[in-house]
Formats: sequence, structure tokens, C-alpha cells
Amino acid sequence: MQQNVRLRLLSNFVIFFMLIAIAWWSVLLFTKNRDAFLAKSELNKIGMVAEGLVQSDRDFFQTEIYQKLEAEYKRQEWMILGESIVFVLSLIVGVYLINRGYNQEIAAAQQRRNFLLSITHELKSPIASIKLVLETFIKRELGAQHINQLSSNALKETDRLNDLVNDLLLAAKVETAYVPYLETIDLKQFLGEIIERLQNKYPAVEFGFRQPEEAIIIQGDKAGLTSVAVNLLENAVKYGAENPKIATVLRQNEKGVINIEVADNGIGIPDKEKNKIFERFYRVGNEDTRRTKGTGLGLYIVNQIVLAHKGMIQVMNNRPRGTIFNISLPANDA
Repeated sequence: MQQNVRLRLLSNFVIFFMLIAIAWWSVLLFTKNRDAFLAKSELNKIGMVAEGLVQSDRDFFQTEIYQKLEAEYKRQEWMILGESIVFVLSLIVGVYLINRGYNQEIAAAQQRRNFLLSITHELKSPIASIKLVLETFIKRELGAQHINQLSSNALKETDRLNDLVNDLLLAAKVETAYVPYLETIDLKQFLGEIIERLQNKYPAVEFGFRQPEEAIIIQGDKAGLTSVAVNLLENAVKYGAENPKIATVLRQNEKGVINIEVADNGIGIPDKEKNKIFERFYRVGNEDTRRTKGTGLGLYIVNQIVLAHKGMIQVMNNRPRGTIFNISLPANDA
């Protein structure tokens, strides 16, 4: 980091020096060009006065020789000015590109750091829990109740580890080779089953589902849309309030556009973070002090799958608190 700061300071110094240098050389060229023009004019005037061709400065200024010298002088002035402007503009564009590349490199490095910190924690925690359960089985004689309880905990941690691996594989897939496998899906039944499953998983969370009376059918990738729904709903649980309330709304407008809305009453997302949350590995807050679990892949996967279905996702503030994610999917005939 300190080396990057030194390189940045050095590059800024070089850029500042180049700006001063171009300003100095521009002034010097203007001065030299003017001196050359005045010297040539004076030399020609003396010669013409000696030959009796002109009687005064006014007469000389009207001669063809002076007119050509003046035209050449102005042309060279414009040439110097134009070249200076082009150089300065090129330098400004170069500085912009360098700074943009530098900022992108810093952002990429931060993403890598966030990923390493989060993935290390996410991998170590379930592995440590499973190891502890196995060691307990080896070292102690346990009753059936304790065995069932520990086995259940180990299975939960195994599922968590499996979900993490699946997220990593899916993130790599959506970045390079993801193509939706389209099949007919009844979204009312599809979302209802996912919400029911999560309600059983999180009994303390209040899940709501508002849906139209008629069926809403879509051609979509069931596995991909499952990942979208589960990621959004589990994020709402993860970042929810002490008594999480999650409302899911499914509707279709008169043009056939389908909207899926997931709203929570959690901590919300700052406005300055809203454009970044769909980036790979990006997570709101400081990775060193964060308490919530995750890798920063969930919303990236959601966004990529929605885009692959020719849809779009928006994030908005909920009232009085919380976040709303709204997915728009085109009509089947779009």
C-alpha cells in the first residue's frame, strides 16, 4: 500500500512537471516566433528604405513582403497554440486513463482482499464445526438425543459448505458460460414453495407472499431463478431487523411484464453503495469488522442470472426502513 502511495505521488509530480514544461515551452516558442518576425520585418524594412522603395513604416506595412511575413507569423502562432492544446488534451486524457486504471486496480485488489477474508471465514467455520462433531463422537459416549442433535448440526454445516461451493461454481459459470435452460415455470407455485421452505428453515422470520389470483407462467431456468429467489430472501433474513418481516410480491402488468419484489425491514443500503452491491465479491461495510456471513457473490449471481433472462433488477429504500429489490422480467412473447 505504501509503495502504491509513493508511485502515485511520483506520477503526480511527473504530470505536474510536464504541465509546467509545456507551458514554459509554449511561451518560449511564442516569444521566439515573435522575435523572428520582428527581426525579419526590420531587416526587410531597412533594405527597402535603403533602395528607396518605401519612405515610412506605414508604407512598409502595406507592402507585399510585410503582408507575407505577417501571415506566416500568425500561421505559426496558431500552429504553436494548436499543438499546445493537443498536447495538453492528450496529457489530460492520459492522466484520466491512468487514474481510472489505478482506481480499477485498487478496487480489484480490495475485491480480492474481501473475497479472501470472507471465503476464509466461510470455509473455516463449517469445517471446524463438522470436525468438532466428529471429535465428540470419537471421544465421548453419547445418548441418542445428543447424537441426533450433533448430527443435525453437522448436516446444517455441510449444507452451508455445499451452498458455498455451489455459489462459487455458479459465479464462475455466469461470468463465462451461463446459458439459461428454459422450461415452463408457474411462478406462483415456484415462489410459494421456496418461501415455505425458508419459513421452515427460519421459523422466527415473518414471511409474506402477495400474489395474483391467476397463474403467472414464464419460460425460465428453474435452477437459476431458484438461486435468485433464495439469495434475495436469505439476504433479507441475514440483514433483517431483530424481528424480520419479509414481504414478497408477484404481479404482472397489462403488457405482460412480470415483477417480483422482495422487501425487508432491515438495516437498509446506503445510497452510495447501491451501484456497487451487484459487483462480484462486494459487500457493504468493512470486511474486518463485519459480523454477517457471506462471500459477496449472492447479488452478483442474482444480477447476472436476471440479465441472462433479459430482465433487470433495481434496489430501492423501503419505508420506514429496509430495502426493496425489484426484478422485472419480460413477457413470454417479448
